[in-house]
Amino acid sequence: MTAVIMQGGATAGRTPRAPDIPDLTLPEFVLGTAYQYGSKRALVDAATGHEFSYAEFADAVREVATGLSARAPLSADLARACARRLGCRVKQAYGMTEVSGGTHIAPDDGPDRPGSIGPALPGVECRIVEPGVGTDLGPDEPGELLVRTAGLMRGYLGNPQATAATIDADGWLHTGDIVTVDKDGWFYVTDRVKELIKYKAYQVAPAELEAVLLTHPAVADAAVVRKRDALAGEVPKAFVVLRTPVSADDLMAWVGERVAGYKRVRQIEFTDHIPRSPAGKILRRLLVEQDAGLIGQTTSLGYGRES
Repeated sequence: MTAVIMQGGATAGRTPRAPDIPDLTLPEFVLGTAYQYGSKRALVDAATGHEFSYAEFADAVREVATGLSARAPLSADLARACARRLGCRVKQAYGMTEVSGGTHIAPDDGPDRPGSIGPALPGVECRIVEPGVGTDLGPDEPGELLVRTAGLMRGYLGNPQATAATIDADGWLHTGDIVTVDKDGWFYVTDRVKELIKYKAYQVAPAELEAVLLTHPAVADAAVVRKRDALAGEVPKAFVVLRTPVSADDLMAWVGERVAGYKRVRQIEFTDHIPRSPAGKILRRLLVEQDAGLIGQTTSLGYGRES
């Protein structure tokens, strides 16, 4: 039997820290994750389309051959933790409705790079360019992913302006995702272009800072947004859900030791939860509105201004 998790697996990249993965039986773990993080149709037989009840699934499934995550970035640490728990490789894939499906997928065998969406599929051309400039970038340089493929849509129905903003004159679709590519042609999703924080002449990816925060033992969940600043333009501000007490200054110092100086978190607000969509994606707009309303416990800027 081949079973497919519908909708739920993609949100695993935004679940709390990897050590929280429960010690459950395999069916309990897979179904529990699917239901908790947004799946409405938990498991479906890939061959027949039959939707399994919990009892049927628990009776039928004894092992998982491969775990596949898509729709949201999955951190390498969490992918490895899931792989250990499931006893199989956990890999990622990438695609868009605008290109009629997938453009990248990690293979089932060979190199295991859990933080990567894999190489491009056959017939898919890729470029990585500097956002807003269009200059092509090299390996390990973060930029916007552009793709071109025979499966590309003709356009958005009745919206030529949106079509022109998404597909350029040479047929390249601007995905809006920030990625890097290594020397072997494996791609890694970093963040969304529209989420980038413009600190002076630098661009800071919130997802990178969130991943660092989530590795702190006192942090249960975290989200980073841009905050307006008179001198720097924008600075990173973190909303943090704690599992054990820690001061904002200690957290900011801890992150500062692990990232470049311009990427440091400048402000932290402790909150009870991080708002998310049904797909598990952080609703940053709500956090920005919360910040404007000065709701919650907020610290002062911890590092002053970075030169």
